[in-house]
Amino acid sequence: MNNYVVGMGEALWDVLPEGKKIGGAPANFAYHVSQFGLPSCVVSAVGEDALGKEIVDNFTSKGLNQLIAEVPYPTGTVQVEIDQAGVPQYEIKENVAWDNIPYTAHLESLAEKTRAVCFGSLAQRNVVSRNTINRFLDAMPQNDDTLVVFDVNLRQGFYNKEILCNSMKRCNILKINDEELVTVSRMFGYPGIDLQDKCWILLGKYNLKMLILTCGINGSYVFTPGNVSFQPTPKVEVADTVGAGDSFTAAFISSILKGKSVAEAHSLAVQTSAFVCTRKGAMPILPEELTTA
Repeated sequence: MNNYVVGMGEALWDVLPEGKKIGGAPANFAYHVSQFGLPSCVVSAVGEDALGKEIVDNFTSKGLNQLIAEVPYPTGTVQVEIDQAGVPQYEIKENVAWDNIPYTAHLESLAEKTRAVCFGSLAQRNVVSRNTINRFLDAMPQNDDTLVVFDVNLRQGFYNKEILCNSMKRCNILKINDEELVTVSRMFGYPGIDLQDKCWILLGKYNLKMLILTCGINGSYVFTPGNVSFQPTPKVEVADTVGAGDSFTAAFISSILKGKSVAEAHSLAVQTSAFVCTRKGAMPILPEELTTA
């Protein structure tokens, strides 16, 4: 098939006080895309160790297509400590498997059949994976129908202006949250204007098809040239927010690929991420009324 939707980047374990959970935005994104009935694939790397085998087995059990290399580095882990105020503190281990995703003939073949890809800034902290992501983007079909989504994820200082700037030039859809937008604006030297004005500047400067801005409980926006869609955040009983943003992106991109309008896609994305917030973990099974909407 020539229409894969790919999530590319980190695959890891979040090591929490109560135990470990599989983490990584690319797998969350690819899994939810598959629930919307589109062929998806997660691209990453794991170590030649028990933790890596467990990730691969978990994805296999979910029926998730994967192109996950085994490399001579440890499988990625994130140490999560909860402080006295209940706020999590993250320590993302460095020089791990997903920092070293190799560019292979299989990966190039997948790129040539890819209709949409989602990648972030975290997976580009190491030159090996950064080069692989860029080569994958180069090998994808270069036409107006191809969607290249850059989902900004600023973590622990694992980013710089050059990586962000290059990624924004490479993408045609930018997804960013309000806190990240403030950081990016400061880094790029934009004046103290409001968030919406900053979004219009980025949309024009990088010639984007769309810019998605999420603002937590304050709703979300989708900017397209000359238009803006706003959706309030539904009030739900939150179990946890892990993976909610990835499910939003997956629902939105799946809807656009199915030919829905920006407003329809935005509405479904908000409903999907709200549902994910009501369940523990990043990969709950979505209700049929969402996946067939």
